Amino acid sequence: MDAVRCGVEMQRGVADRNAAAPADKRITFRVGINLGDVIAEEHDIFGDGVNVAARLEALAEPGGICVSGVVRDQVRDRLDYNFEDLGEQQVKNIARPVRVYAWRPEAAADLPASHAPIASPGRRSGAIAVVAGVASIGLVIAVGAWWGWAPMRTASTRSATAVAAATPNTRPLIAPRRSIAVLPFANRSDDPRQQYFADGITDDLTTDLSRLSNMLVISRDSAFTYKDKPVNAKDIGRELGVRYLLEGSVQRSGDQVRINAQLVDAEADTHLWAERFDRELSDLFAVQDEITSRIARALDIALITAAAARPADHPDALDYIFRARALGFKPNSRSIFAEMIALYERALALDPRSVEGQSRLAEVLARRALDGMSDSRTADLARAEELIGEALAASPNSPLVHFAKGEILRAQGRFSEAIPEFETVLAIDRNSSWALFALAHCKLSTGLIEQVIPLVERAIRLNPRDPNIGLMYYRIGEIDLLQSRVDEAIPWLEKARSANPEYSFIHVFLAAAYGLNGEPERAVAELAEARRLQGEGSYSSIARLRKGFFGVSQNHALFEATFFAGLRKAGMPEE
Repeated sequence: MDAVRCGVEMQRGVADRNAAAPADKRITFRVGINLGDVIAEEHDIFGDGVNVAARLEALAEPGGICVSGVVRDQVRDRLDYNFEDLGEQQVKNIARPVRVYAWRPEAAADLPASHAPIASPGRRSGAIAVVAGVASIGLVIAVGAWWGWAPMRTASTRSATAVAAATPNTRPLIAPRRSIAVLPFANRSDDPRQQYFADGITDDLTTDLSRLSNMLVISRDSAFTYKDKPVNAKDIGRELGVRYLLEGSVQRSGDQVRINAQLVDAEADTHLWAERFDRELSDLFAVQDEITSRIARALDIALITAAAARPADHPDALDYIFRARALGFKPNSRSIFAEMIALYERALALDPRSVEGQSRLAEVLARRALDGMSDSRTADLARAEELIGEALAASPNSPLVHFAKGEILRAQGRFSEAIPEFETVLAIDRNSSWALFALAHCKLSTGLIEQVIPLVERAIRLNPRDPNIGLMYYRIGEIDLLQSRVDEAIPWLEKARSANPEYSFIHVFLAAAYGLNGEPERAVAELAEARRLQGEGSYSSIARLRKGFFGVSQNHALFEATFFAGLRKAGMPEE
């Protein structure tokens, strides 16, 4: 009750102050209040309770307050405030819909005057704490503000911050762990008219980064207030309440364009990642789309790696998810899969209803089966199905959920059912290179072989430095082999082997290619390596391999004429 009362009193006080202030000196706040779990560290707070409060603040109108259903249930008739039921709202990065109630600023006129101080709540034991968008001792603060730069403009800058106030003294603003502002890219071209291209890159990156899970991205309007101004990373990080900044430049000359991008840790004022892109401008929008997609992907990796590397005395579910995802940026192996699964299990032990934890664990279990690195394939897929059933019920529109479901279906050989899952992911997140790769496999297995290479080439363009890039090279080599382009298949399969030598099936296809190319000694060596990697009894006969290949019937002839013919030359027996 104190949080709600404080929020209303604050909004009324700000309205009174604005009434006497010039238009360009007014400031208007939005407030969000939630009651939920909060995990507190010495200098940080996080958890779904904080996330919901931040989303409620975003739903409130300037001068207003939004509270969650649980807060409304606690207040009800105890306070004489009129809250309008906005129904259930689906908000970003929260798995389940949130029931929202709104207090409108015009309702302040109907309230009696009150200057009573707000009681400071005592310290409470347990993990439940009030999360509110107001300043009050012992409460968490998350406020959105508008400055009236012109009489007809209500919002040109907004920011969201979170502060833990344990004493009446002001403490530094604490930025969310995955929070970023994309600063306006500088135009380094001789022609100032090329600024539109730099601004377009900035806009697209802001949009693409906002699609990443657990990411808070400052709006374009706020970021563009720093255009053409000297950049002091620490100051901007404090002002916007973000941990990271993305800055860069665009230089265009004729049909060539160079784009530089740098990721900066705003707290330490250090560079974490930098990349340069040189392209020909044959298609302006295609180049812009490709570059922003690649930057978004690279930034996701850099941010996850940075978050996983930060020490935490008391890790929460999200810490374990970050650590598992960081392991996913290494080449796959049995040990890596085992570590990732253990970390996701620890995350779910702390937060059993975490949709991200459920989805990512299900995905890893399916991938381990797909990559032939599981000693318990049936149990892995059964566990994955159980997890994704819960995640899908809680968050039916999540791309993470649909990707994991698609991977399970792919591992089960249900390729036609998997295709819509991956297409759903790509409709939401066009940068998902692994959804493109998985879709390509499904297209091959359903007889649409001509669609495979374009999809994989697109995935490689988006993600050229992925630690498991060998799988993409392998897929192109496989298609070339099946279509009897042996001279083209061998270089792709050799690149795949060099990038990811731990995958046994890459060696098997290379053995077949060498066999067809009249290189029996190399074919025999590759087949032996495949058997060593996969274990005793593997790749023992053509008959046994036939059970796991083909897909639709029209693929049978292709595999018989190329893959199996090459393996016979490598010495694999029929039975």
